[in-house]
Order: sequence, then structure tokens, then C-alpha cells
Amino acid sequence: MLHPLFDRNAKLVAWISPDKHIFDLNMRWVAFICNGHVWSSNSGNWLGPVNGCVCLDTTGKVFAWNPSSRIAGTARPARPARPCRPCTPCTPCRPCTPCTPARPCTPINGWSNYSFEQWLNQ
Repeated sequence: MLHPLFDRNAKLVAWISPDKHIFDLNMRWVAFICNGHVWSSNSGNWLGPVNGCVCLDTTGKVFAWNPSSRIAGTARPARPARPCRPCTPCTPCRPCTPCTPARPCTPINGWSNYSFEQWLNQ
């Protein structure tokens, strides 16, 4: 099941299959999740940790969130070992556009300054 991911301004930026994959708005596979961390499916670069449906950047600041998860950053995480790249998943059906949630309060460590494209291309 896919869950919407929103940026700091409550704009829909991607879809997440928890503990598995992240797809952009065109349902292209852009990242995979392994051992609590997100990795670019294109470059294999580490993008940061993930806590449920909340994605953090490499400094521990919240990048993308889902209303069903607690929005919180962390201290700067340690860089994990690079995992093996999984097989490309099947393209999922595009979910219905979700309602725009209320803009959340600023997390304790603040928001990431990355746009979705900048985050993917770290």
C-alpha cells in the first residue's frame, strides 16, 4: 500500500511503500528503503534515515512526512554501509490524490532545506 509524502509546505511530493520503496508523482521508482535508511535507486547514494513514513535528510532534518507518522528529526545520523540494490519493483497503480493536510508545526531539529529533486540527487 502506498502512502503520500508531503514536503514542509504540505505539498504532495512522492509516494512511499513503507520499508520498501519511494515513487515520484509519475510513479517512477526513485528510492528504496533498507534497514531504516533511504537510498537513491538511480545513484545508490544514501539519502538519509526513514522513521515510518517520515523521511529525513543526511543531517537528520525532516524532508518529507505523512500525517499518519509522528514528525520528528534526529541528531545527525551515522552513514550506514551501502546495501545491495534490490530489483526494480513493478510500477504501482497511481493512487487517488490525497487531501492536502494541515501544515504541521516545525519539528524540533527544523525542516530540511532540500527540494525533492535536490534530496534525490545528493
